[in-house]
Amino acid sequence: MKVTSQALALISAILLNTSKAFTSVQKASTTSSLSVANDLFVEMTAETGAAAAAGTANTHSSVTTYYGETLKESADLQTNACCTAARPAPHIAKAISNIHPDVIKKYYGCGFCVPDEVEGCTILDLGCGAGRDVYIASQLVGEKGRVIGVDMTPEQLKVAKETQAYHAAKFGYDNVEFHEGLIEKLDDIPSLKDGSVDIIISNCVINLCPDKESVLKSCHRLLKPGGELYFSDVYASRRVPQELREDEVLWGECLSGALYWNDFQNLAKQCGFKDPRLVEDAPITIENKKVQDKIEEMGHKNLEFYSATYRLFQLDCLEPHCEDYGQAVIYKGTIPRFESGWSLDDHHYMEKGKVFPVCGNTYNMLKETRFEKHFDFVGDWSTHYGIFDGCGTSMPFKSSIDGVSTKGGGGGGCC
Repeated sequence: MKVTSQALALISAILLNTSKAFTSVQKASTTSSLSVANDLFVEMTAETGAAAAAGTANTHSSVTTYYGETLKESADLQTNACCTAARPAPHIAKAISNIHPDVIKKYYGCGFCVPDEVEGCTILDLGCGAGRDVYIASQLVGEKGRVIGVDMTPEQLKVAKETQAYHAAKFGYDNVEFHEGLIEKLDDIPSLKDGSVDIIISNCVINLCPDKESVLKSCHRLLKPGGELYFSDVYASRRVPQELREDEVLWGECLSGALYWNDFQNLAKQCGFKDPRLVEDAPITIENKKVQDKIEEMGHKNLEFYSATYRLFQLDCLEPHCEDYGQAVIYKGTIPRFESGWSLDDHHYMEKGKVFPVCGNTYNMLKETRFEKHFDFVGDWSTHYGIFDGCGTSMPFKSSIDGVSTKGGGGGGCC
């Protein structure tokens, strides 16, 4: 077998990183592969104490500077990872049309991450920036709902707060609040109580956080039972190498902090979200020759990035895999704007009035959440028929097969 010099260099780099990770402390043989993956690639490096704290502080400082000072408006982004290519649904487009131009100009998200059936809900937006998604959600939850925005960038929050009175006059009510803080440290915000939030949204922000585990654990704690984390973000086809993760521009552009998709799913399960559901995805085409050349010159041409929207339900009754109990649901056609059919995720589209076989987890995602009133339920838990057909573990992004986005409105480079 012929081994190229590039391959040898890559192997050497991996061995070097592995050696560094295990030099300071010899781990027991029972250490899981997930914990090793976290240590090496998911921002939980083998550095400890002051070095780790300094690294986290540097990341926060770099991101704050990039989004607060370097970027003045959306057009300043160097890649299309942190942008939205798909055309918004009509009700979202209408909501956006009511938002102040200064807020729109400061938008750096990568998707439309407000789910269906949110009227009257309490929504928390992690990394709200200048408030675009907060003000979209404000209109969707209505006067009886509540929307909370958290961001660590003062320059962004200044825009959000300065336009709050404008939006209150435009909507006819004021149901939003903004807090400065780190989304890894939501405990520092006194008004956020355990089990107080119906839905948590985030738009291309969690990838920017050094401690993603803390974010997910806090989300699980803050959500009410049956609530969900519904968010758009950037994912990688493999673990992002250290040399790319140390590039401040690539990190700020939402690429270097991207999680390997399988590490994300395992981390989500570890934090209590037992069955992450992919809603939609699209390949990211960087569309910046300088950035693309930098990645290729480092020897990572085959590293692929995807934008994806996931929904993670806070339900203790979910199982690690999709099990078959012979159950089914019948959609009533009563979710607004979805009279003919409605999609839970990328492989559960349910037509009105049609019996739709489901696994036990899907059954509970509909039965034990705000969606219950929109379905009739068939079957019970008395007989187990094994694993539900089609429950697999391969890369979930359909767009990785043919490069075609699964998002409404066509393809593009982002969520």
